Amino acid sequence: MGKESGRGAKGTVHMVKSLVAIGVAAAMLLGLAVFEWFFVEEEFSAFREELISLYDKTDGGTANAEDARVVQGKWEDRKERLHIWIPHNDIARIDEYMAETVRLIGEEEYTLALPKLEVLIHLSECLPGTYKPAAENIF
Repeated sequence: MGKESGRGAKGTVHMVKSLVAIGVAAAMLLGLAVFEWFFVEEEFSAFREELISLYDKTDGGTANAEDARVVQGKWEDRKERLHIWIPHNDIARIDEYMAETVRLIGEEEYTLALPKLEVLIHLSECLPGTYKPAAENIF
């Protein structure tokens, strides 16, 4: 009987260690998810402000190719940091619209560039929400 109770105590200790390990892993995953959401939101918020500024200049007819290239360059820097967090398809979609916008502004086709900028602004608003730790994004 002494041996059985000894095994029972060892089993209980192992079970407690397993539960603690599961709890720690779950807390780490939750912490990483929250970090991801804040990081992605912060990056897209800054990008959105740059896009809105470019939109205003484009709408006023004062934007030039250099203005558009600056925003594109900042996006290129950001996407290197974001690549680990967001899917390639989302990045490629932004790349495509950004390249079209740069070309159109460079050609002073402002009326054609504005809808592209509107799409980019919309993407910068909605994409971060898809990475928010919420039930609808998990299940």
